[in-house]
Amino acid sequence: MIRRNLFGAVLFCLILNTFSSQAQQQPVRVAVNKGDGVAEKQHPLKPAIDIAKAALINSQKNINDYTATLVKRERIEGVLGAPEYIYLKVRNAKAGTPFSTYMYFVKPAIAKGREVIYVHGKNQGKMCAHEGGTGLKAAIPDLWLDPVGFLAMKGQRYPVTEIGLENLIVQLIDRAERDMKAGMCKVQFRKGAMINKRKCTMIQVTHPDKMVPYDFHVAQIFIDDELQVPVRYVSYDWPETEGARPKLIEEYTYVNVKLNNGFKDIDFDINNPNYNFKGK
Repeated sequence: MIRRNLFGAVLFCLILNTFSSQAQQQPVRVAVNKGDGVAEKQHPLKPAIDIAKAALINSQKNINDYTATLVKRERIEGVLGAPEYIYLKVRNAKAGTPFSTYMYFVKPAIAKGREVIYVHGKNQGKMCAHEGGTGLKAAIPDLWLDPVGFLAMKGQRYPVTEIGLENLIVQLIDRAERDMKAGMCKVQFRKGAMINKRKCTMIQVTHPDKMVPYDFHVAQIFIDDELQVPVRYVSYDWPETEGARPKLIEEYTYVNVKLNNGFKDIDFDINNPNYNFKGK
């Protein structure tokens, strides 16, 4: 996720627990680049970019759709929100098939049952959302919102249009290529990281100094060794004082990923009989 995500003012903030993502890890290699005077050497971000580009090619060629549970936590206007869990159906964009997503909010009770659908290029470019539960919330009609409008973006870092694994890969490549031009970073690769009991390779990028265009001090990307997609991204801000612990900026973890389910248009339609949209 990496610029502003999800929904609106009428949509209540989710609260939940986060997944832990640590494991015994074996350092593989460390690369440091100081920019000027080392142009003849490979930039330390280059291997990471190559991995991301290979993952993007694999996704575009072999991954049509998937289900997953997204665990996300974001700092908005200086305030770190509680973890949020969202069940996802995602259909990647292919020739003749638009990017599509269905979201079902799992917890807490105040948010359980909330649903969102977005299909690129359909419904006048709008996403449809409704609350779950009972009482006054249940009486709120379906809301058709501009994904990047004020209501949809309030309290979110990224729009719904940028959700999903393939979008995450694209954003990681764009950010790394941008940062590579600035020329100062430290990159570490570690094998043996575990995310939800799945083996991953962790790539950690560190920008020691706070400067344009960097927007994080430390970022970690976890690549699922079997699926070859990034299943976790987390970034931290520079410490406010020397010796202070870096503050979390954002984290996104995809667990229980199941590829190629054969989704059809009805999976991303408010008229799906298995969904609870009110405008059916």
